[in-house]
Amino acid sequence: MASTLLSIQVIPKTPNGENSYPYVDRAIEVIQQSGLKYQVNALDTTMEGELEELLEVVRKMHEVLVEAGSPSIISQIKIAHSPTGFSMDTLKEKYR
Repeated sequence: MASTLLSIQVIPKTPNGENSYPYVDRAIEVIQQSGLKYQVNALDTTMEGELEELLEVVRKMHEVLVEAGSPSIISQIKIAHSPTGFSMDTLKEKYR
């Protein structure tokens, strides 16, 4: 079982004030390519894994957004960590 959940909302500034959705889509592609378990929600995306690998995905997301032309990015991140393990399924099961 993974030890960490990380939820992230990226808010990329766009070069000419255009819609940021294509940039957010690129950030989500980084998560999809990571191979980690994830869930896209309306306002953020939650990933499940080890803290080091999750933070590496965040770093890559920022790199991709800068390469796409975003002059700056704000990321709001929530981290839940337990050495004994955490999972999205366990935390949500009583609500399903």
